Amino acid sequence: MKKIVKNTLALTLITVVLGLVLGLVHEITLEPIAAQERRKQQEAYAEVLPDAESFEELDLSSDGLSEKFAEAISEAGLTGETVDGVAEGLDGSGALTGYVFTVTTGEGYGGDIQFTLGLSADGTIRGISFLSIEETAGLGMRADTDDFKQQFAGIRAESIAYTKTGASADNEIDAISGATVTTNAVTNGVNAGLAAYRVLAEGGES
Repeated sequence: MKKIVKNTLALTLITVVLGLVLGLVHEITLEPIAAQERRKQQEAYAEVLPDAESFEELDLSSDGLSEKFAEAISEAGLTGETVDGVAEGLDGSGALTGYVFTVTTGEGYGGDIQFTLGLSADGTIRGISFLSIEETAGLGMRADTDDFKQQFAGIRAESIAYTKTGASADNEIDAISGATVTTNAVTNGVNAGLAAYRVLAEGGES
């Protein structure tokens, strides 16, 4: 009986010590991991808004921005898209150069697609960069290629449309052959970002 009690106490002590050690390790690594995530985020922002030297996250709960974005997206006729975050891009003097929107569209063939969308202060698209995409290999995954993504760069319009017959208008892009669902999802996601941009441009941010 004494041996059982002794062994139980020893195991309890070991468990407590291991718990304390793991907790300490977690605390020690927490900040470096967070710093690494922030660095990755800044790099993703810089990819789609290269003119900016720094980025500042906007609080979507401030002044009801989240609700205003949702309303603007709905008014644009979009139902499967959300804007999950927005960062202001600033130059070396702190002046606004544009915005980076983190957008999720639920209309992908393989599920949700999330990407960053960079817009200059005047609303010109600078670029898009995928954060999460699981479309069909050789078809929808071609969305994550420079040939497709670069079509958006330089467009300044209230909305983007895609075509299967060759882009001819300033706001058109070419659809991915055999992947209309993916093309539609990404295009709608970009249009959601443009709708959110108009909220900011029209004074939605106090």
